[in-house]
Amino acid sequence: MQLEVYGDTLCALVSATALASAGNQVFLHVPPGHVATRLAKGECPFREPGLADLMGEQAQDGRLVLSTMEAPPHQQSNVIWLALSPGALDLAEQIVAQLPAQRAERWLVVNQSTFPVGTSEGLQQILIDNTTAADVPSAVVSLPDLLIEGNALQSFMRADSWLLGAEQPWAQKLVAELLRPFNRRRDAIMLMGAREAEFTKLAITGMLATRLSYMNDMANLADNLGVDVERIRQGMGADKRIGEAYLYPGCGFGGLSFSRDVMSLASTLQGSGMQAQLLDEVLRINERQKEVLFRKLWQHYGTELRGRRVAIWGVAFKPESSRIDNSPALKLLEALWAQGVEVHVHDPRALQVLADWAGERADLVLHDDPYAAAEGADALMLVTEWKAYWSPDLFRLKMSMAQPLLLDGRNVWDPEYIKQNGFTYVGIGRR
Repeated sequence: MQLEVYGDTLCALVSATALASAGNQVFLHVPPGHVATRLAKGECPFREPGLADLMGEQAQDGRLVLSTMEAPPHQQSNVIWLALSPGALDLAEQIVAQLPAQRAERWLVVNQSTFPVGTSEGLQQILIDNTTAADVPSAVVSLPDLLIEGNALQSFMRADSWLLGAEQPWAQKLVAELLRPFNRRRDAIMLMGAREAEFTKLAITGMLATRLSYMNDMANLADNLGVDVERIRQGMGADKRIGEAYLYPGCGFGGLSFSRDVMSLASTLQGSGMQAQLLDEVLRINERQKEVLFRKLWQHYGTELRGRRVAIWGVAFKPESSRIDNSPALKLLEALWAQGVEVHVHDPRALQVLADWAGERADLVLHDDPYAAAEGADALMLVTEWKAYWSPDLFRLKMSMAQPLLLDGRNVWDPEYIKQNGFTYVGIGRR
């Protein structure tokens, strides 16, 4: 099959690459900008496991072809795949409005972009208004982006579920055929209306964010009560009505898409005349939680932080990503700088992005080696739980740090073991 994929998002690149790997001919239309420039050089702009290699293979085999936004769809194409950024709704409407109307084949527009609820219906109306032949029932379907950053390629090619919002049977069957190579273990396609699919996507994100913020509240309460939140988490997770997923407290969640989806859901509730009290509180809790490590450091040193040196391990918003969008590390850095703290940072992938965000600063030093970042530090804060940080050389750390203080923002270290090795351990609700 021949497809036209539009967008410069991670979702666009993953979808285009995966579909090409299944034997489809895919033309990837990318807006001008950083992503387009990197792709034109043969580089992958996203650090996702397996994506760069598979993209290179498909491009070399001619199944994945880079194109521009202005280039019209090819004559043999009848599938338009929209994976645009959330702020590009006008562009999506323009793409649909400019689709050639005089043709024998009907159009299938797959909307994978995270736009407001009801967008696919609006695109469907634009398609109808611009289709001159009444007997050609072109269709817009919603297939929300459920990719997991850090495991994006596998979460497409071995998806746990697909939310397909499609009204017309022929469109349902065509999307099912496109997804068939990735849907063989079991039928993971959940059929519903387009508006229902769009709303479900936001509702899923809202629920996950609520669980995270709830556990962060419980962890802070555990600190006050003198109990270990890890035992609380295990007890809650053992209840089948609750389960274990997203019950890990920490120093706040980040990520551009995750945060924006929660805010979009809150805006949708408010726009309908309902109070978004729960989601508003979820977002407030998360913003407060991003400063929890700073507050613990402040308390440990009796508010005397000026002139101290602090090391941070991990600034990406999650492991296996080079992105720092809304990362807890950013708010933490700003709080430390405001108190005159010199910060030394290590991250396996996000240092360049952090340097671009922060600019030249005397109070920010970036290190390629995590132990170099910790040398001479009055405290080490673990913010992103990269696997490389889970089992550090504690003897080497203790010998190099000025003060053996570890602040574990993700509760990945064992408090008792850390203390036995001569450190002061501070976690999130841990004892």
